[in-house]
Amino acid sequence: MEANHVKLAARVGYASRGVVYLLVGGLAFLAAIRSGGQTTDPKGALASLTGEPLGFVMLVAIGLGLFAYAGWRAVQGLLDADRHGTDAKGLAIRAAMCVSAVTHFSLGLYAVTLPFALGAFSNGGGDGSKDAAAWVLRQPFGRYLLALVALAILGAGVAQIRKGFTGGFRKRLAMREALLDRLSPICAFGLIARGIVFLIVGGFFAWAAWVIDPDEAGGTAAALQWLRSQPYGSWLFLVIAVGLVAFGIYGIIQAIWRRIDLDEPARQADRLTEFASRS
Repeated sequence: MEANHVKLAARVGYASRGVVYLLVGGLAFLAAIRSGGQTTDPKGALASLTGEPLGFVMLVAIGLGLFAYAGWRAVQGLLDADRHGTDAKGLAIRAAMCVSAVTHFSLGLYAVTLPFALGAFSNGGGDGSKDAAAWVLRQPFGRYLLALVALAILGAGVAQIRKGFTGGFRKRLAMREALLDRLSPICAFGLIARGIVFLIVGGFFAWAAWVIDPDEAGGTAAALQWLRSQPYGSWLFLVIAVGLVAFGIYGIIQAIWRRIDLDEPARQADRLTEFASRS
């Protein structure tokens, strides 16, 4: 695939992920102000489109975009497009990108098949977090594997919050400094809000591993509901809902201005081709 095609796929992917979070955050915001929304996860947000005009077209378009994003995440993880390197930290980041590739491919598959399987997915497809936790617990050393999953989610949450507070995302955006200064608060707010959700989800998975009960695991919807049940929960819920909308906007910003340098993936691909030719 030509470099320009990879760049286009990456930008389409960022936009599609942004749309998903605009839906998740928007529905949560409507729920927060009592306007008929609901706390839901990305699958539930996609399911909300099934009754809308052109819902079929939107779902297929978003699904294809998520496939593109999954492909870009695989390039980032396997070919080190962002030059994270091969030390322990770099390999951990790249492994997380590969996991992200799998999860977004799964979400894309859900989106494109949803219009054809409304009966099976009419309730948002069930609780994928509990199903995933149950599958992990059935494996050898499942409790410890689930604890590692929890640590990975917690780590991702910390990384998102850190990136938001430190402005680490700025170096990846190719835009005028003045415009970057105006848009940075939105990006930072979105990253911090998503990081907080990840921390809560990671906590659910950690507790599920501790008590060896997959029903204790939970995803985005469960995290939002937990926030809402806390003291001052209505306000916390509203802030995080707006933050998830901000993260969706951040995805659109990435689609337009994200730096995508394919020199390193090209070198990696050349090395793989040379190795294969010698074998």
